[in-house]
Amino acid sequence: MTAPALRILHAIRSDGFAGVEHHVATLAVAQRALGHRVAVIGGDPESMRVAISDPMIQQRPAVTVLDTALAVDAWRRCDILHVHMTAAEIAAVLAVRSWPVPVVSTRHFGGRRGTSLGGRLAAPLVERRISAQIAISDYVAGLIGGPSTVVHHGVPSNSASPAVTVRSDTVLVVQRLEEEKSTSIALHAFARARLADRGWRLEIAGEGAERPHLERLTGRLGIADAVIFLGRRSDVPALMEHAGILLATCPVEGLGLSVLEAMATGLPVVAAGAGGHLETVGALPGAELFESGNAGSAARLLVRLADDVRERERYGVSLQELQRERFTVEAQALATDAVYRRVL
Repeated sequence: MTAPALRILHAIRSDGFAGVEHHVATLAVAQRALGHRVAVIGGDPESMRVAISDPMIQQRPAVTVLDTALAVDAWRRCDILHVHMTAAEIAAVLAVRSWPVPVVSTRHFGGRRGTSLGGRLAAPLVERRISAQIAISDYVAGLIGGPSTVVHHGVPSNSASPAVTVRSDTVLVVQRLEEEKSTSIALHAFARARLADRGWRLEIAGEGAERPHLERLTGRLGIADAVIFLGRRSDVPALMEHAGILLATCPVEGLGLSVLEAMATGLPVVAAGAGGHLETVGALPGAELFESGNAGSAARLLVRLADDVRERERYGVSLQELQRERFTVEAQALATDAVYRRVL
């Protein structure tokens, strides 16, 4: 790289591993490949270790805001502090009040800063300390308030995609089983499409508070024998390589990591026509988008793809080409680097 290498510290107050933690791990690895020195605070230690798999990227857990602030203070010899989510922003305010490091915040979800009373009270302090905001999509940028730079998440590109003939008759859903994800729409759509009668299965990878309700719903819809709840999985790329269709039902997705991963494998995607999906799948002319919350609309698209093997293959290849063109980890790292240089 021609510009000087930077010492970058990422911070997230978290002991889990979901989309945001995956985002941090992927970006850290890509920045290390550019020649930067990178350290990461937060995330489930084992999952982050596996996702990063680079001993040169230092890691430290952070379960509470205080943990995060102390870890940031311990690694104060950095050029950029990059925080993710409100709790890490508050930790940054606590830790860096006495040293002039630029703080860059990535906004992963639409909405104003802070969902709790404490977060809302801290928002003015955070906003004064943040040097720049990155939004993961135009959709998020339009909801967060204040100026921001849109940097889309990237995923590793695959050199090839499985032929449709080796894919199974499976509709795959990959998301947290929480109310805002609208997973029930997937069940209703699968039932209305009557794909179970043709030997198709619906596989749902993910966990959350909605799982008991969703399991009961499969019985009421008469599709329990064709639906498999896989729970939280670490082999999502392998699931995507063998599935026939990905169904993404969330109407408020900031961007949609699972959708990008599906695109990278050449897996056809049927998605709610809202939120960040309009910037990923929706960037392809003729994309298979359904009206948010409309199970009948989703069912019609599932039937159309299930009926046409050649269309599934053509559509999957087109989505894969779009991912390689617009949503790579290299492009994400370079665009993020440009934000850093503007605030140094």
